[in-house]
Amino acid sequence: MKSQVLFSGIKPSGSLHIGNYLGAIKQFLKFQENHDAFFCIVDLHAITVPQEPEDLRKKTLEVAKIYLAAGLDPQKSTIFIQSHVPAHAELGWILNTLTPMGELQRMTQYKDAVAKAKPALAGLFNYPTLMAADILLYRTNKVPVGNDQLQHIELARSIAERFNNKYGEVFVIPEPILQKEGSRIMSIAHPDQKMSKSEDDPRGTIGILDSPAEIREKIKSAVTDSAKNFDFDPKGPVPNLINIYAGAADIAASEVEIQFKGKTYAEFKDSLAEVTIKALEPLQDRYRKLDDRDVLKILHNGKEQAPLVANKTLAEVKEKMGFLTP
Repeated sequence: MKSQVLFSGIKPSGSLHIGNYLGAIKQFLKFQENHDAFFCIVDLHAITVPQEPEDLRKKTLEVAKIYLAAGLDPQKSTIFIQSHVPAHAELGWILNTLTPMGELQRMTQYKDAVAKAKPALAGLFNYPTLMAADILLYRTNKVPVGNDQLQHIELARSIAERFNNKYGEVFVIPEPILQKEGSRIMSIAHPDQKMSKSEDDPRGTIGILDSPAEIREKIKSAVTDSAKNFDFDPKGPVPNLINIYAGAADIAASEVEIQFKGKTYAEFKDSLAEVTIKALEPLQDRYRKLDDRDVLKILHNGKEQAPLVANKTLAEVKEKMGFLTP
């Protein structure tokens, strides 16, 4: 077992995009080398909003295949589906009993749903405690997140400290790993909005599995500023495109600015499309070659391995709290 434990999960709803790849999955490849890493497909989180059963099954397998096609190695990491490990839901319920409603009412997703007058189901209200359970079950030291997820890590830390102080030490207090470049990729059609996995912004989202023709067409129509030539305005839409280029090409954003200074946006977009296609091409090729039966075997192995840690943590929690064990 490596000295540091890392946990992360991706929700199997919508379609994974270039922001998910650059800000999360690509980083996972580095983390699996020097962490005891658990990578989860968080299907229980997906159902906080209604899902079509066949879509949920399809997207769950799709995320697992993207994990593997991107280079996650089941010999180095534990790759599994959240609902395959009942300890997640059980600890999530226990943590609910330790979490004041006021803390959950302050969570961004719930507040957004209320502000937009969307039906807010109990699962949406309570899912931050399930996310805390996901993290705490594995004695997680590090959680890679973007700035928009920091609130969840703070809640997990607060819950862990509250439990440890009341019942005795069980949980490790997790720390976030913040990715600077690529952690928050915005829509290329609506630069004031985060790039979305949903179908709400088809022109603004570059899907991980998009064809080269689709990628070229979307980037060609991407929003820039009104000038003809490439010009860096930190408050405009161009820095987002620069971040995509930098992440796809594995270079610093400052290098991109230097490379295209004085050139036209058309030249920049042509080059951005090509580096994006080149970055995704190996993943897409491996994805197409994966056999679903082999992927299911890997997920079955994850179902066997993850509970070895999760169930031990849950048993300690229940013992500390006074549950009668058989």
